[in-house]
Amino acid sequence: MRWDNLSENPTGDTVLFGTDAVTTRTFDTPEFRGITFHEVRARSIVNRVPGASRMPFEWTVNPYRGCTHACVYCFARKTHSYLDLDTGLGFDSQIVVKINAPELLRRQLASPRWQGAHIAMGTNVDCYQRAEGRYQLMPGIISALRDHANPFSILTKGTLILRDLDLLLQAAEVTDVGISVSVGFTDRELWRTVEPGTPAPERRLDVVRTLTDHGIGCGVLMAPVIPFLGDHPDELRATVRAIAASGATSVTPLVLHLRPGAREWFMAWLNRHHPHLVRRYERLYADGAYAPKWYQRRITRQVHELADEFGIGPARRGTPRRIATPPPVPPERQPSERQPSGPGPTQLTLL
Repeated sequence: MRWDNLSENPTGDTVLFGTDAVTTRTFDTPEFRGITFHEVRARSIVNRVPGASRMPFEWTVNPYRGCTHACVYCFARKTHSYLDLDTGLGFDSQIVVKINAPELLRRQLASPRWQGAHIAMGTNVDCYQRAEGRYQLMPGIISALRDHANPFSILTKGTLILRDLDLLLQAAEVTDVGISVSVGFTDRELWRTVEPGTPAPERRLDVVRTLTDHGIGCGVLMAPVIPFLGDHPDELRATVRAIAASGATSVTPLVLHLRPGAREWFMAWLNRHHPHLVRRYERLYADGAYAPKWYQRRITRQVHELADEFGIGPARRGTPRRIATPPPVPPERQPSERQPSGPGPTQLTLL
């Protein structure tokens, strides 16, 4: 394992520490059996996103490397190779934990050089993966952002985010807080095989429902839409319908992309579970990590049409979907002047 001489890598994640700053632990409990944790004291926690990135933000915080969600398609697998760690099973079971992340973030936010830019979390690996239940880094991170009124967003598949609901509500009172939950499909058989370490899709949608019920608008990143496995019109319809029922503020589809590191692991999985699809994938992704534009546009169009049908508004930060109630009838109006009683259509608006 290579800990020394780490510098800024293609993810923008600058993690500088020496071998004397690493403590390796294992825990003999059912939820952590077979998992090794490498506790490190990082020197930097706020990372600049490379200029060539497609990400719509400039700064990230990633308290973990590696992820016990074990999603076979995870694009972050390549980052493990920077430490000479395996990008397959090693990515799922060798977890780097930046134990000083909260204190380091608080110090960096207090620096006069920091201008209070938006910080995104969960964009590399999930900050609410299973390890967070033990290390509890996110409460300190959210508290630091709250205390500095620094805008932030979180993307997660983890239900553990509800543990921090009170902190999120406090932060939302002083700054912009954006929460998105990732649910690419609702098919349980597909979920069990491609996302074996994650909560079930319906449990993630329960998170959306709880957050929106508490006044925190929560969007759904419908990702990934997996070609030939999760892109059938019936599956897209079922997924968007479930997302709408959860009260999501928006739904944003994202077709599977297969970057180096993830591509090899996913294709090996595909060969084991769906060998008849291997050639189709080789053709679809012949030009690189991304599916062809025509395919991406088709999926986007289908999902947006379904979103319109089920009453989900477009993806816009900070615009939770709410049910518009009719204005009260002025007391001076006579009964004969009122509208006929009885149920009417529910109007969904973006406020």
